[in-house]
Amino acid sequence: MFGRMMNNYYYGKSGKGDYNKDDLPENRWQLFWEMLRTRFSALCRLNLMYVVVWLPALIVIMMTYLSGISNLSTMLAARDGTLAAAVEEAQAAEDGETTISYTDEEIAQLAEIDPMDYMESTIYTTLLILVPCIAITGPFTAGLSYVTRNWARDEHAFIWSDYKDAIKENWKQSLVISVITGLLPLLLYVGWRFYGQLALTNTFMIVPQLLVLMIVIVWAISITYFYPLLITYDLSLKNVLRNGLLLGVARLPMSVGIRLLHCVPVLIGFALCYLWSPVYGILVLGAYYILIGFALSRFVTASYTNAVFDKYLNSRIEGAEVNRGLRKPDDDDEDEETEETEGKQD
Repeated sequence: MFGRMMNNYYYGKSGKGDYNKDDLPENRWQLFWEMLRTRFSALCRLNLMYVVVWLPALIVIMMTYLSGISNLSTMLAARDGTLAAAVEEAQAAEDGETTISYTDEEIAQLAEIDPMDYMESTIYTTLLILVPCIAITGPFTAGLSYVTRNWARDEHAFIWSDYKDAIKENWKQSLVISVITGLLPLLLYVGWRFYGQLALTNTFMIVPQLLVLMIVIVWAISITYFYPLLITYDLSLKNVLRNGLLLGVARLPMSVGIRLLHCVPVLIGFALCYLWSPVYGILVLGAYYILIGFALSRFVTASYTNAVFDKYLNSRIEGAEVNRGLRKPDDDDEDEETEETEGKQD
């Protein structure tokens, strides 16, 4: 009984009817919403498997954000004297119980710390720790991309076995992509600060500073295509990166738009932190990504890249099928021929 439940959970239930030709969507928008409705629960299950590899990064970000706010507020309180006043008030309380246990020496040390130096050090340390946390996600992102690509074009994919097979087949190339992705935020931060300080005395240093920023932006918009290219076509890593960069630049407005769309949940989370509570805002954002956030983001990406590949790549490849999952004009012609044949037989 337990084995049957696990098979149903990961592989789905048998006996469900397939689409007939009249049910097929006529455009990409209809296909996206229909597949999202059909695969929503499966996306949640897939996300629960995938999110495990992102837990180290999520924990690092959450702990850094919450501890950073707490430490920064304590330093500011020590600098303006409110921390010392709070300690004195707590010590003067009749019950004698307090959670504030700073000594005068500790308060003086906190007051000497520059909040800006503390923030810069915290950001650098966090980005450094995130490099391996992001690097390990690449092979699993390839597996997620394969399953969501099939679902986005109304093709079958087993949640566990296809996910696992795609990881095994693409782990080397995808690991290189994720290592670069993990390093770039750190390189951006170091390069921006380094050339920014040099630009204070030499205006020409603004050029390499902006160049570092442009490299990261181009990579950020091109990564939309890297994993779908990797799991869809038999390409070397060099050609995957080359084609991804070309598509990112050629489809610049849409590439930027799809990347900004993925940032919406994060912006909502930060808005909740500001308007409601930092703790609750982080918890809501974390719950979203744990339940469905990663799989939904990848499903949106797959729906978009499927259309781009059909237009720019598959249409130029002899024998390649395009518009998978969509109703084709040939289907209508076949239906008419079938109706005519049935009418003659009657």
